[in-house]
Amino acid sequence: MSTYTAPLNDIRFALHDVIKAEPLFASIGFEDANTELIDAVLEEAARFSSSVLSPLNAIGDQHGCTLDKATGEVTTAPGFKEAFAQFVEGGWTGLTSAPEFGGQGMPETLGMATSEMISGGNLAWSLFPLLSHGAVEALKHYGLDWQKEVFLKPLVDGRWTGTMCLTEPHAGTDLGLIKTRAQANDDGSYAITGTKIFITAGEHDLAENIVHLVLAKLPDAPPGPKGISLFVTPKFKVGQDGAMGERNALRCASLEHKMGIHGSSTCVMNFDGAQGWLVGEPHKGLQAMFVMMNSARLGVGIQGLSQSERATQGALRYARERLQTRAPKGPLLPEKPADPIIAQPDVRRMLLTNKALTEGGRLLAMHAYTQLDTAEHASDPAVRERAHTLVSFLTPITKACLTEWSIEATYNGIQAFGGHGFIAEHGMEQLARDARILTLYEGTTGIQALDLIGRKTAASQGAGLKLFLAEVEQFIADNAANPLLAEFLPVLGAKAKEWGKLTIDVLTRAASNPEELGAASNDYLFYSGYVVLAYWWARSVAATAHSSQSEAFKQAKLETARFYYARILPRTLSHAAGIAAGADSLMAMADERFDA
Repeated sequence: MSTYTAPLNDIRFALHDVIKAEPLFASIGFEDANTELIDAVLEEAARFSSSVLSPLNAIGDQHGCTLDKATGEVTTAPGFKEAFAQFVEGGWTGLTSAPEFGGQGMPETLGMATSEMISGGNLAWSLFPLLSHGAVEALKHYGLDWQKEVFLKPLVDGRWTGTMCLTEPHAGTDLGLIKTRAQANDDGSYAITGTKIFITAGEHDLAENIVHLVLAKLPDAPPGPKGISLFVTPKFKVGQDGAMGERNALRCASLEHKMGIHGSSTCVMNFDGAQGWLVGEPHKGLQAMFVMMNSARLGVGIQGLSQSERATQGALRYARERLQTRAPKGPLLPEKPADPIIAQPDVRRMLLTNKALTEGGRLLAMHAYTQLDTAEHASDPAVRERAHTLVSFLTPITKACLTEWSIEATYNGIQAFGGHGFIAEHGMEQLARDARILTLYEGTTGIQALDLIGRKTAASQGAGLKLFLAEVEQFIADNAANPLLAEFLPVLGAKAKEWGKLTIDVLTRAASNPEELGAASNDYLFYSGYVVLAYWWARSVAATAHSSQSEAFKQAKLETARFYYARILPRTLSHAAGIAAGADSLMAMADERFDA
């Protein structure tokens, strides 16, 4: 069975030594989030994830959720409800929410670190509270005063949970095609009618009410995405006075039969004239929903990171224990019939790949979250605007790369186990199945790639990229005489310059051929991700100079950085070639010749 131990040492190193969380938090108004408090929160999250959630991971996979077709009620796997009660009692649902709504007002960056551990303990379980955070953010920014008062407090304290109901069977990512309708009622509410699919935690037995944020179209809506409105539509009706009433006209029609995350209820939801309340302005629902979606996209990136960490732990443990063949240079354990497989170069390649992508990815994610906190809380408007631009740029990289790397990490984990990774006994195949969804929901990898090269680069004239490259250039200048970084900075500087040149080249080609953006998008995404990690591995090496971690820990950082630069960063060569190749080789073949 797969087990999980929260990676506290590396999370502390990332927060305290690399990110320098305490002074950063203090500079944007989080004076209470000092090192002592941060460590206390991390330690409790580690305990909960490892001792409460991790033992339920296999149980959730085996039992799944159960739908009572007569009532539409869903029962979660054994132990899930009790774990959620402990989660609520511990105050975790309100860790980063505003105190005015009952939250603890901690930085999102700290919430990210705890979310990684929660997802690492049990990915399927972590999906039940995940979207409540996004619902809180959407209502906080766009809800009417009475909606904030009525819905936010029970969402923050965990009595209620939230969902987002976007797509429909025929629509997919193209939300302009949705058919769900909203008809005005006499009391100012709306009757919502339609079917939504892939609704995470759309029905369950963990909370007393479920708040659905539903995209629908009013009768006078213009066609396409400009005609979409957003409605808050609870499972049990809620009046403007906050009183919870009768069951609303909505129900779970079926549970999706999935490849993984069996412990999470993924629902088809039918709305049959359900009472909903308009959030924000008519026909501008996507503005509010994007607040929720962007929060969820970063959150899904963290889920990918968590599965990479768990797969790495399992593979490392097995590689140290499994005795098979002899080490290439001769017996390491002559008294044993064979040596542990960690002595084999190819096993070490997989372990180091996982370690490099996971630990580097953790810093990529933390960087995005620090910008999120800064954009929300810095006192200087110019600082807030810069941070907003940077986190917008980093969001598709974080979501797509961390989830795609989780596929690689879980694959490497299975390979390290050999045939034992394919059977259920060790839990590795569950990680591979569970991680597969992460590249799909909240926007597939292709959608993230188009977002990065299109909206976040082409449409903004590279505003986010320029900010990031300026940060890299400043780091290189500040450390020009640092002997620890002498082997890394020339390579990093060259890749940063190449990134800028590739960007200019593809945008120039796209000016005369719009297919060029889509043709380059996937390679551009991963080129970006690998260069970003090169920066953070250099930052990690620099941080070891003042870290209080053990000498072994610091030496491991240096050696992993060397492995990353030697073995993984060269992947950019292939991606650069793909970007330069242009659209012709992709678009030349006529549709009918695909099956010729």
